[in-house]
Amino acid sequence: MMQFMLLFSRQGKLRLQKWYVAHPDKLKKKITRELITTILARKPKMCSFLEWKDLKIVYKRYASLYFCCAIEQDDNELLTLEIIHRYVELLDKYFGSVCELDIIFNFEKAYFILDELLLGGEVQETSKKNVLKAIAAQDLLQEDEAVDEALQDIGFL
Repeated sequence: MMQFMLLFSRQGKLRLQKWYVAHPDKLKKKITRELITTILARKPKMCSFLEWKDLKIVYKRYASLYFCCAIEQDDNELLTLEIIHRYVELLDKYFGSVCELDIIFNFEKAYFILDELLLGGEVQETSKKNVLKAIAAQDLLQEDEAVDEALQDIGFL
């Protein structure tokens, strides 16, 4: 089971975090700081897996963002790399070549996409098409709500 996922920039700025195991905020900050420092200090040619405390850390850099996951000792590192890649593919499809700014300004969409892919630290949906359908349906729902609000504001409803 995945314990958490972090997205951070090459400058060490945390852009997204999803925790599947409860930890106090202070511990989350400490873990995040430690892992970002450790991963950024590694050379590009080094392996994308590392042992950290009682967990395995799997990370991958795409453009200016690092995608980092913590998994249990008996979990498969290659499968975790595939999950990271699937998430990046979904972000790319949705945003059209995703970049750090897409994550910053549309973080709620990035979280929604992640929640459609993973549930409780386990893969929920393997089909990119099904995930993208769910996202499109959510976008339609939000647009309908925005139209209703606008009509209420001007007194049509």
